[in-house]
Order: sequence, then structure tokens, then C-alpha cells
Amino acid sequence: MDASPIVTASTQRYAKKRDAIVAAATHILNQRGVKGMTLADVAASVGLITTSVTYYFKKKEDLAAACFFAGIAQFDAMIDDALLATTPEARLRRFLHRYLEAKAAIRLDERPPIPSFADVRALNAPHLQQVSAAYGDMFRKLRQLVWDGDSAGRKAANAKTHMLLEQVLWSAIWLPRYEVEDYPRIRDRLGDILVHGLAPDGARWAPQPLPVSAEPFEVGGRDTFLVAATRLINSRGYRGASVEKISAELNVTKGSFYHHNEAKDDLVMACFERTFEVVRRVQSAAMRIQGDQWARLSSAAAGIVEYQMTEAGQLLRTSAMSALPTGMRNQVVEHSNRLSDRFSAMISDGIAEGSIRPVDAVIAAQTINATLNAAADLDAWVRGIGPAEAVDFYARPMLMGVFCD
Repeated sequence: MDASPIVTASTQRYAKKRDAIVAAATHILNQRGVKGMTLADVAASVGLITTSVTYYFKKKEDLAAACFFAGIAQFDAMIDDALLATTPEARLRRFLHRYLEAKAAIRLDERPPIPSFADVRALNAPHLQQVSAAYGDMFRKLRQLVWDGDSAGRKAANAKTHMLLEQVLWSAIWLPRYEVEDYPRIRDRLGDILVHGLAPDGARWAPQPLPVSAEPFEVGGRDTFLVAATRLINSRGYRGASVEKISAELNVTKGSFYHHNEAKDDLVMACFERTFEVVRRVQSAAMRIQGDQWARLSSAAAGIVEYQMTEAGQLLRTSAMSALPTGMRNQVVEHSNRLSDRFSAMISDGIAEGSIRPVDAVIAAQTINATLNAAADLDAWVRGIGPAEAVDFYARPMLMGVFCD
């Protein structure tokens, strides 16, 4: 008897169940992070017992890594399709088309979710290295959308690629505001903003310096913890930035840590509050500039990016909120949206006065939020980049267009 049909059917059942487990785990991962995901919760969501899940994934880290690999595979497929287009602009728009198409299908439960990648740093070795390597390969493939391979432009290309990738990852935060049938319109408006920027024809890139280069909090005491914790959480993830490591960074005891901070979650919230206060102060300083809204908006964006290139200027990535309790996470999102609304108001006023191109002000503000938030990771993707280069290679393409000269 030919056993191959039986083997094939068995293999298909195994693959189907494994995929269902990964999809369910990704939903939980996006809500709770690696730290909050448990095999028991994943098993319950697919109608299994925990030991049945361990037949497919022996440890939680194996399952978390599988979620990230599955997400990378989805991005790889979108990029491969986009690279079939013949011009850089067409490739970028085709990538956005495939991404919004995928997000719509996910909302309709027609395809598995994409992980946020916010918590990759929470993985342990060897999974961290394996997932990071695959993510790096995906990043370099995405870079082909905006770069022709000229070695002289590698820094600028890496910065643009980082900015572009953050746009689609950040969209997971604001896309749920819209109906699925609006996604084609969002795709077109987002594509218009990324390709052409916000500046009208003839506008100059000449951001004005803002008085925000110094740390707006007194150095010493609890504020010193905020700077150290922000830096560690950004580089190692929520779980990687333990109380012991933060204390060691400052050469203090754990007892001293708890003297200034009741719990780690409270410290993370304080880091977010510091981050939001810095952005608010930059926005307010920009609004006082004598000039039009284009001058104010470009100065604010340049100021925040440049600020993050300083030793104490790094702001907390919103990826840290994935490990927070739901109530705290909602507070972070609400505060972030308020700052985004301030950018949106500046853009709307600029459109009215003619200093900013007619664009969707709400979506444009979110693209600015994504760019500024991700600046904290810029030096990881663009080695040796300095403050002036960060403004020119990163902030400028966001506001002037990805393909600006």
C-alpha cells in the first residue's frame, strides 16, 4: 500500500494546527508581549491543553520566535512583490498596497496577524540572535525599495529604510481607528505623504535651532534613573532592563532604586511621562517661532531627532508599552495621541496658510510621530550617525519626501 497520502494528510494536519497555534500566540503576543504570553493561554485560545502545545513548541520562547519568524515571512512576501515594480516610487506604493491589503485581511480574520516586533529584545539567546538576523535580512531587502546600491549613499538609505519600516509598524497603533473599507484611501494618502512629503513646491529645508538641547529635568535623584532606564529599555527591551541592570548602570544598590521608584512599571510610566514632556516642550518652543507652520513643524521634527542623538536625550520607544498592564498602556496611547493631535493642528494650520501641502493632517501627524519615536533606534541601523546627519538623512526625508534630493 502506498503510504504517501496518509503521510501527506498527517503532515498537513500538523502544519495547519501549528499555524493556528502561531496565529493565536501572535494575538496574545501583540497584547501582552513575550513576558505576558503563556503556553496555557495560547492552548486555551485554540481549544488545546498546554501539553498539546508543547508537542509543537517545547518552550514559550520557541513559540514566540515562531511568531516573529512568521511575521518576517509575511513582510518578505510583500517586499518581494513590491520589487517587481519598475521604479522606486512604484515599488514603495506597491509595498504599501500589499501591506494595507494584508492589514485589511487580518481585521477580517482572513489571514494570520503580524507581530508588532516591539518585544523581540525580550527573547533570550539563541532565539534573540536568530530572529534579529532574520529581521536584519528583511530590513536589507526592504532597503532595495529606496536605494540603488550606491555605497556612498548607504547611511542615507539605511535611515530612510528605518523610517519607512517604522511607518508601517506604527500604523498598527492608529489603523484601528478606521473602517476596513477606508484602507485603500489611507494607502493612497499615506503613499502621497511618504513620496512627496509635506513641503509645497519651492519650500526650503532650513529648520531653526530650538532651546531644547539641555535635559529639561534636573540631573540627579530620580531623574537620573529615568535617563538610565530609558536608555536600557530601548536597547534591551522591557524584560532585559532589569532592576539589577538599571542599578548597576548607575552604580547604586537595588535599595536605592526602590527608594526612588516603587516598582518597575511605575519607572517605565515615569520614563514615558518624561518623553512626552520633552516632545511637548519642543512643540511649544516651535510654536513660538516667528514664521510659518512649515518652519515650525520642520524645526520641531529636527529638534527632537537631534535631541535624541545626545547622551541624555534618548526618548522612550513606545514598544516598551507592550509589557505594561492594560490600564497603563492605554494611558500611554492616549498621551501619545494628544501630542499627535498637536502636530495635526500645526499641519492643518499650515495647509490653510499655504505653507504645507494639502495632505491628510491626521495621517501626516502619525507619520511624524512614528519617525520621531523611532529616532531612538537610529544609531543601531545607521552606525556612527551624528546629530546633523540624523536630521538630514532621517527627519528631512520624512517631511520633504523619501526620494527628495
